[in-house]
Amino acid sequence: MFSPASRYGIAGATLALWALTACGSSSGGGGDDPTTAPTTTQAAAKDKGPQCVGEAPADGVRVLRGGGFRLPGGGGVQYAAAGADGTSRTATLRDGAGYGAGQRQWTVKPGSRLTVSGHAYTVRQVCSYRVVLEPKEAKDKAALAAAPESMEFAGGAADNPLCFTTNRAVLAATSKSFPGAGQALALLANGGVKQLPTGPSLTVSYIDTAAGTAGLGANCAGLPVALYKGVRVGDTVEFAGVLFKVSELTEQAVRLTRTSE
Repeated sequence: MFSPASRYGIAGATLALWALTACGSSSGGGGDDPTTAPTTTQAAAKDKGPQCVGEAPADGVRVLRGGGFRLPGGGGVQYAAAGADGTSRTATLRDGAGYGAGQRQWTVKPGSRLTVSGHAYTVRQVCSYRVVLEPKEAKDKAALAAAPESMEFAGGAADNPLCFTTNRAVLAATSKSFPGAGQALALLANGGVKQLPTGPSLTVSYIDTAAGTAGLGANCAGLPVALYKGVRVGDTVEFAGVLFKVSELTEQAVRLTRTSE
């Protein structure tokens, strides 16, 4: 058990559910699912790698580890768990962000195809920190890239066009709210929240200095969009299209260094 001096926790958010159908190797589903909830993230054991497999298209949908992404047509998908054996990488995608009877989940790799609420996607990249999907239909690509009516956050689902988008203007505005490339972002422990003006709110869910691990989360439009558990110094995380490397863990804060432009 961790000592109080080395671990801080905050309450988790209740996650929304979506409908998802997919083709690929199924690892659960239907009314005969077990009554215990599947885990949403890997254990804290060091990831075997490789970090990423496949290539991410510039306009791909980035679904972050442990979080969900609302998609055109009312559906959504969550990156529930990761797997790696040192040479290949897989991801578990699930039909909802919280466990419930009748849900299903699938193990996918680059090239796997999904159908979410009647909309087709191809898995283009699987990383320890994200899965990148490419819509098959031009209308879905256009819907994801559509400009929002306003760049101001209103709260809740009204912010979907700002939180679940591939629009370059929105992503650029969010990128500017972070420190520049090579600079550090400190996230305070013990319930501190970093609220971005045009992006998600970031939190540290716990820090375990004895194990050298921490948990980081992000919420946007009332939905958890990332939940990185068991991250270590040197690990990569992503928030709103911006990449960071975990550079320091202390009892007071997690320090991230921006690695993308």
